[in-house]
Amino acid sequence: MENGLVNLINRLGPRFEHTILTMSGSSEFRERIKVPVQIADLGKREGQDWGVYRRALRYLRAHPFDIFHTRNLATLELQFPALIARVPYRIHGEHGLDVHDLENKNRKYRLMRRVFGVGVHRFVALSRALESYLVDDVGISASRVVRICNGVDCNRFAPDADARLRFPESVRARFIFGTVGRMQAVKDPLTLVDAFISLCRQQRAPETPAPALVMLGDGPLRIEAQQRLDAAGLGECCWLPGSRSDIASLLPGLNVFVLPSLAEGISNAILEAMASGLPVIATDVGGNGELVELGESGWLVPRSDAYALCAAMESLLRTPEVAEQAGKCARDRALENFSLDLMVKKYADLYMQLEG
Repeated sequence: MENGLVNLINRLGPRFEHTILTMSGSSEFRERIKVPVQIADLGKREGQDWGVYRRALRYLRAHPFDIFHTRNLATLELQFPALIARVPYRIHGEHGLDVHDLENKNRKYRLMRRVFGVGVHRFVALSRALESYLVDDVGISASRVVRICNGVDCNRFAPDADARLRFPESVRARFIFGTVGRMQAVKDPLTLVDAFISLCRQQRAPETPAPALVMLGDGPLRIEAQQRLDAAGLGECCWLPGSRSDIASLLPGLNVFVLPSLAEGISNAILEAMASGLPVIATDVGGNGELVELGESGWLVPRSDAYALCAAMESLLRTPEVAEQAGKCARDRALENFSLDLMVKKYADLYMQLEG
């Protein structure tokens, strides 16, 4: 979500001025913003902090914003102070599911969206699944919901024959499965670890390449992931370097991109992998099925199913030529359907449409 916001702000152009309100501090993503932007922290405390609404209202009244755009459930409540402050146009984006509500069955969450969404002019859904949820389950009028898929910078993320040289020597000579994402529960990195361990324990034909695993990203589960791999005697053929700022230069070095997450809206990680010319194995959740062209550019497996994930990985390990062709199809699909320019145009059109 932060990545998409940065890309949008950097490319919207001089017609728009931006202020980012953060609930409790900003991340390193602020360093990637290349245009003038104000960043204000509402200083939300842990737990229920009623004062954050008062501070938000005070800030919104003091600044003549034309559009107020919140993202995901955690910020939707701030639409209420925006309504009181009479911000002319109010938008809310749904980028993905909550880890505690993967089936979208939580009545409280539906009620919150219905109540706090009363004053919202447009809801932006990143996928068909989220669009359907807002209309059919929450009860938002279809006329107030617009679907805008994430976009990817196909110039920054592109095939690179030298990318493999940036990996450790113990990894680069192997057939590399890799992923990018936060090492926390919703991304389910441990299922990928278990699938890889199972893959390595299988007997392989002499002509089948040896596999390696690269997991780029940091979080509370990274240590446990490394410990499981080390305990299985696979530490030498795995690389878990933590958070990296050079993802675009590393992705093309993989043979296959794997996304084991429990929930997604429209995955930037999948789009970046596709633009980098990689075949994708992803869980069949959220908008992943809208991105992956089954059997052409990638494959889908059930979430939390290490056996199915291992089987999909094993199939591509045995047929690297299939993986290579799927990667070419993925790159073509990203160029044709998921460019960053197309995404930015849709947001710009939405903002200008609201302004009249």
